[in-house]
Amino acid sequence: MHCLLAEFLIRINKLAMPPRKSNTLTEAELRLMKILWRRGESAVTDLVGALPDGEQLAYNSVLTTIRILEQKGYVEHRQEGRAFVYRPCVAENEASRSEVRNVLNRFFGNSSEKLVLSLLGDDGISSEELDRLRDAIRSASPDKDAIRNAAPDKENGGQKSGNQKSGKWKGGR
Repeated sequence: MHCLLAEFLIRINKLAMPPRKSNTLTEAELRLMKILWRRGESAVTDLVGALPDGEQLAYNSVLTTIRILEQKGYVEHRQEGRAFVYRPCVAENEASRSEVRNVLNRFFGNSSEKLVLSLLGDDGISSEELDRLRDAIRSASPDKDAIRNAAPDKENGGQKSGNQKSGKWKGGR
């Protein structure tokens, strides 16, 4: 009798606490979104046909996935004859920024610095990528002169150039 009561309580808890829905994109959802971002409006049959070789999904799988995307607010539909035609209502850059914010929050405690340092610690980053990152930081900085003076100078053997009196950038941490 005790086991039946415990099993009943477990089932009640599962019913009372539905799984939390995620607004992040699964791999299958992202594949369909990439097609929609590239093509614009598409019916489910068009999406099935546009999937690359080796990544095909059944019609019903695509239909289920596109409906989930609609529930998440990534796509909307209109009726054309008997078919629904879906279109993205979230831009690709907006979705990617949302995913980065999610990773930033979940893994790096909302610290952009920790995220960037993690990326910089990756051995796969090239010197060209580092140069582009330096340029992006300079252009995004409210105090570009402080960044420029604090950045390593290639001509100076990687040493910092300029006169940097304190070890911090203006308004830095």
